[in-house]
Amino acid sequence: MAAPGAAATDLEVVRGKRAALFFAAVAIVLGLPLWWKTTETYRAPLPYSQISGLNALQLRLMVPVTVVFTRDSVPLDDQEKLPFTVVHEREIPLKYKMKIKCRFQKAYRRALDHEEEALSLGSVQEAEPMLAEPQEQAEGSLTVYVISEHSPLLPQDMMSYIGPKRTAVVRGIMHREAFNIIGRRIIQVAQAMSLTEDVLAAALADHLPEDKWSSDKRRPLKSSLGYEITFSLLNPDPKSHDVHWDIEGAVRRYVQPFLNALSAVGNFSVDSQILYYAVLGVNPRFDPASSSYYLAAHSLPHVINPVESRLGSSAASLYPVLNFLLYVPELAHSPLYIQDKDGAPVATNAFHSPRWGGIMVYNVDPNAYSASELPVRVEVDMVRVMEVFLAQLRLLFGIAQPQVPPKCLFSGPKSEGLMTWELDRLLWARSVENLATATTTLTSLAQLLGKINNIVIKDDVASEVYRAVAAVQKAAEELASGHLASAFVATQEAVTSSERAFFDPSLLHLLYFPDDQKFAIYIPLFLPMAVPILLSLVKIFLETRKSWKKPEKTD
Repeated sequence: MAAPGAAATDLEVVRGKRAALFFAAVAIVLGLPLWWKTTETYRAPLPYSQISGLNALQLRLMVPVTVVFTRDSVPLDDQEKLPFTVVHEREIPLKYKMKIKCRFQKAYRRALDHEEEALSLGSVQEAEPMLAEPQEQAEGSLTVYVISEHSPLLPQDMMSYIGPKRTAVVRGIMHREAFNIIGRRIIQVAQAMSLTEDVLAAALADHLPEDKWSSDKRRPLKSSLGYEITFSLLNPDPKSHDVHWDIEGAVRRYVQPFLNALSAVGNFSVDSQILYYAVLGVNPRFDPASSSYYLAAHSLPHVINPVESRLGSSAASLYPVLNFLLYVPELAHSPLYIQDKDGAPVATNAFHSPRWGGIMVYNVDPNAYSASELPVRVEVDMVRVMEVFLAQLRLLFGIAQPQVPPKCLFSGPKSEGLMTWELDRLLWARSVENLATATTTLTSLAQLLGKINNIVIKDDVASEVYRAVAAVQKAAEELASGHLASAFVATQEAVTSSERAFFDPSLLHLLYFPDDQKFAIYIPLFLPMAVPILLSLVKIFLETRKSWKKPEKTD
């Protein structure tokens, strides 16, 4: 009777061992991989190698220049060599990781019949309308006309002319080295109309060291898809001044044409407001010699903060806000003038703050107080005010006067306040700035995701990164080909996609999930199951080892 009981006991032991081994196998082979897969941090693949290659990106900015020679501009032997192409390339000396080279591709050709007729007129102002081609030139391209050395088209003491469009005029020369001499003149004019070191340094102001670009010259606004412009009339003394301004008509006549010319840079919205009892927050000083009040240059930075709290325009704005304030001083502080660093009155009686806006002080005519009772009706001269605000708006966008070569006749902007090649130069600068911003954002994102492994990388974030990298590469190719318009659109897409990926909220979901919290969650779950399985495996191992060492009986 003992034998069947012992056999049954041995069978139960074997069955228990098999059950323990089965549970252990299921936990190890199936449970652990399933748990690992279901709890791992999902990280979509990113183009890390392509992002790291963006730091060594060599940017080539090509400016197509068409050079048109009239009959008597160069010697006859040189005219027979036309047409041909000459390439002039130089590196922009900036202390920046991205190497930037400017390439002027000059295509030489002879003048057509209508061009010869136009360039034979008595003045360049008469010739310009006749030189206009049926279709506009491509963005970023230039056309330089080379006229005779003694042509009356330009004053005799002038060697070149820069027009409001994408055209320029250069005097020729009868010399055996005519092409070399004229080529140097053309490069000087083309650089003034397109790319210079100062323009690119201003665009890369946030990416260059302080010693390269001083902080007081950081005027240009950062590139954005849109801008909001607010004109504010500040009347701190409405009991004395009844101020009226035709801001709608002024915006329609002066500001809107300028913004329409800048429409390629971004979208613009304009609004206006009148603020009563709004003071500057700085007490002006009295000058007994002139019986007037003045604001010293060192006190101007303290004017903005108290006023900005009353504006309320930038709190809910998605785009940069430009504030233009027209301040009518109170009667107790009239007249009020702004002084420069040398203590001299500023001619415009205005100042501007980089990337913020500008303030103009508008004094009331002293004779108006004796002619009528208070409050005095004040009609604002909007022509004088808009001249100042438009000049400040140009400075805020980095549209400064070019450094023209010696003996160069310069034509000012037309009614819209912006020359066509100035817009091209702004697009060049914004394209380079957008590429630098997108490259920095992508590099920072790749470094962040490489250091912190528990950040989730969703597929839509990865797609934005891929889209940004492709847009940067496309923009670099378009710039190297001289296609400025398509390159600028690509750089905007690169910035938008890179920032959308960098600021995606999903990147922060598991960022603050430390390891001690993981142990606190998983130990109560796995410990009750793991301890019996481990003890069973240890017992099986010991019994198996003991059975191996037990000596066999021999008869």
